[in-house]
Amino acid sequence: MAGSATTPGRRSQAVAAKKTAILSAGLDYFSRFGLHGASLEQVAERAGVSKTNLLYYYPSKEALYVAVMRQILDIWLAPLRAFRTDLEPLAAIGDYIRLKMEVSRDYPQASRLFCLEMLQGAPLLMGELEGDLRGLVAEKSAIISGWVAAGKLAPVDPHHLIFMIWATTQHYADFSTQVEAVTGQTLADDGFFRQTVASVQQMILEGVRPR
Repeated sequence: MAGSATTPGRRSQAVAAKKTAILSAGLDYFSRFGLHGASLEQVAERAGVSKTNLLYYYPSKEALYVAVMRQILDIWLAPLRAFRTDLEPLAAIGDYIRLKMEVSRDYPQASRLFCLEMLQGAPLLMGELEGDLRGLVAEKSAIISGWVAAGKLAPVDPHHLIFMIWATTQHYADFSTQVEAVTGQTLADDGFFRQTVASVQQMILEGVRPR
């Protein structure tokens, strides 16, 4: 009985491990070569599974790509979902900047692939953007608008504030080669990471601080 009870659990763990390996390999190849440049054979070999096994979980390269992109979107939106309304506005925005910079540091491949998808017009992700992303941004923009109306922030457009935070923080992942060429450092350097977060926070927060 004990053996039969644990077998399904072990199977589900094995399946989850395989899917995680496939998604990780997909992210690696898609971020370097794009949807059309990467092959399922490459992804399967990197994941340690057969192509047939890969196609059992993801029936086409497009299906795998969409699964990878949805995983990226979850990572990318996590800091915005965590936008804290229990903090004072400047503290909440500063915290959001730090979390977004952590995503750029910890998931540079994901950020670059997301950027590539946007540059191509988001042909396979537009539904996600017009759904979850738009709704989440509208929700957080309403919070920022409320702070502005209460005089807790300078009069700024919430959308443009969010876009500026995205552009600034993601630059350090999407253009990491350029950043390293100019500064000789990356976000993997703890001192440079802390200096970067503090600098970006200062510049953006001083812009929205109520006068």
